[in-house]
Amino acid sequence: MPGTQLSPAAFERLQAELDDLTTRGRVEIAASIERARELGDLKENADYHAAREDQGRMEARVRQLQALLQKAVIVDAGDTEVVATGTIVSLRYDGDDEVEQYLIGSIEERSGDTPVVSPDSPLGRALLGHRKGDTVEYEAPSGMLRVEVVELSA
Repeated sequence: MPGTQLSPAAFERLQAELDDLTTRGRVEIAASIERARELGDLKENADYHAAREDQGRMEARVRQLQALLQKAVIVDAGDTEVVATGTIVSLRYDGDDEVEQYLIGSIEERSGDTPVVSPDSPLGRALLGHRKGDTVEYEAPSGMLRVEVVELSA
């Protein structure tokens, strides 16, 4: 199974997050747990239990990032002539005047308020390789939909 497609910027951001969690994050959690232990009986120590829950969440994120980065496929959306992973696509649905913007990529690519569309989703697969001005049809749960590619940006 191919890995998650990530832009170079997203890969670097996620690697930095992983590095931070495995260094500073682990040190801070260990200090929190130690401070909570000093408060006494661990069975009824809410601070201790909260610190251990924080540790569990952080370690889950560490494992998630390690797996994601190990299998990541780096793609560069430098060419904004065609829709590719990492491209921001402005679309107009058939019969609608409003233009909507989507980032084609992994949820880990998200930055800001732009919604993310997976390149493996029906819309994402239909858009890949198309250019500004193209009209694309794809099968949605509600039936066939047509969208016009209005603009592309990196």
